[in-house]
Amino acid sequence: MANASCLGLYIEEHLIKYAKVSKGRNTIKVEAFGIKFYDKIGPAIEQVIQETYSQKTPISINLSEEMYNYFNMFALLTKNDLQKAVQTEFEAYCAEMGYDSNIFESRYAVAGTYDDKIRVIHIAENKMELNKTIQQVEGYKVSNVSPISMAIPNLIDIGKNENAIVVNMEDSTIVTTILDSKIHSVDKIEQGSKDFLAKINLKENSYLNSYEICKNTTIYTSEGRELQEQQSNYLEDIMPTLYTIVGKIRNIINSYGSSIKKVYITGTAALINNIDLYFQEYLEEVECELLKPYFIGMTSDISIKDYMEVNSAIALGMMGVGEGIAGLNFRNQNFGEKLPDLLKLDVDLGSIGNGVRGGSLNWDLGQPLDKVETGFLRVAMALLLLVVIYTGFSGMLASQINSKRHEADEYITSTREQIALANSDNEKMNSKINEYTAMIKSLEDANNKITDQNKTRNAIPNLLNQIMSIVPENVQLTSIENPSDTHIVINARSNKYEQLGYLKAKIKTDVILTNVISTAGQKDNNAVTVKIEGDLP
Repeated sequence: MANASCLGLYIEEHLIKYAKVSKGRNTIKVEAFGIKFYDKIGPAIEQVIQETYSQKTPISINLSEEMYNYFNMFALLTKNDLQKAVQTEFEAYCAEMGYDSNIFESRYAVAGTYDDKIRVIHIAENKMELNKTIQQVEGYKVSNVSPISMAIPNLIDIGKNENAIVVNMEDSTIVTTILDSKIHSVDKIEQGSKDFLAKINLKENSYLNSYEICKNTTIYTSEGRELQEQQSNYLEDIMPTLYTIVGKIRNIINSYGSSIKKVYITGTAALINNIDLYFQEYLEEVECELLKPYFIGMTSDISIKDYMEVNSAIALGMMGVGEGIAGLNFRNQNFGEKLPDLLKLDVDLGSIGNGVRGGSLNWDLGQPLDKVETGFLRVAMALLLLVVIYTGFSGMLASQINSKRHEADEYITSTREQIALANSDNEKMNSKINEYTAMIKSLEDANNKITDQNKTRNAIPNLLNQIMSIVPENVQLTSIENPSDTHIVINARSNKYEQLGYLKAKIKTDVILTNVISTAGQKDNNAVTVKIEGDLP
């Protein structure tokens, strides 16, 4: 049964995001929330629990090193058969990758049905990493451990047949894709807020100050106003990471054709001012917006951005009160934790008959057995007989299992010998294949080199003529580079932003270059410099 209240803890290397979530019949409420920076995690968690009065409140935390796989299963399988089939697929994957499947704790969710197939998202976490995660909150009531990728969509009031992605830019970036209102896939991007916070921390020598600088930094797009010199220094640390993330998100969106219509942005990096406008500038074909929890209205005393700061913790808290996809909790209760529930069975022994009073048995062995004593004796004999039968059956079964295991070992030994012979033949074949492949590659490289030379022989002169014909008077081209293949990098400077914007727009509309992008303007004294990149058409 879902808890009425749960403390969500999203734990990263330097900070904890926390949110205490309560659930009524038709309402969800965030009772307390915030962030806590720490050097030692134990005292920090204790402080959070004290401040939120959560000593007896169940806790929900995030996984740290989970991996994702996707399996297509037959749609008509029963629930038990589907579970077995998914486990078999995962074991086959582990065998292929050289992993031991027994070291993983795993869960799965159905992502949708397509024709006669079910798409399954399989999530696995190394048991050692899982135990480390749980030990971080040792001594408290941990009721839920869930992957943040599957929890963060809880904050969205997903519409019918909605196709969207959720970009959660915490230490690293998790991209959750939603198709037809169901979670379809999860992509992990190594770059995230940790990259630029670490760079700012080198200057500030304070992770807290670096975090606050991130919150107070504003991104100005190509149509934005002038940057202050101090903020420009911090943007130099931030923008390369955001540029990499946006590029990878654009590749994810393109992989789904025109299906994706909206991008929700959240996480620490989402606190940067105008981050949604920056995403929108590069992802023109979709609508980009900050992820605001759907159940939180506008209040006069608390900014909606304060709630958004702890979105990950709120999502985990919602998992703890029963919201979201069921069956993704990686926290297994042990027997000691289940025992109190098992002992809740109350029996009134005083109502059974004459042989019992107040729950104690009164047998007088000097008298003939009455009905109650005879009944208990029969039950004892039946239990003894059951134990004898069970012991005999178990021994016979164990003997058969050992016999079958011996036969299996013989088959395994024989199979391994055959595999060794096959591997030997395979190595010989691969040796010949590698020789022919090397020869073919040499020929292809030579042919490609000749083709590239013929293709680009006149491309650069034509490009220079076209660019010189459109350069405004107040714009100076400081360099034009061709770093690789057909990729062109143009560095330009001017004392007017609009002249640089005109140059970029002209290059794009005249198709002088394709896939045209540019950096934010950087001002040095009275001159503004930009870098414009694109590919030869």
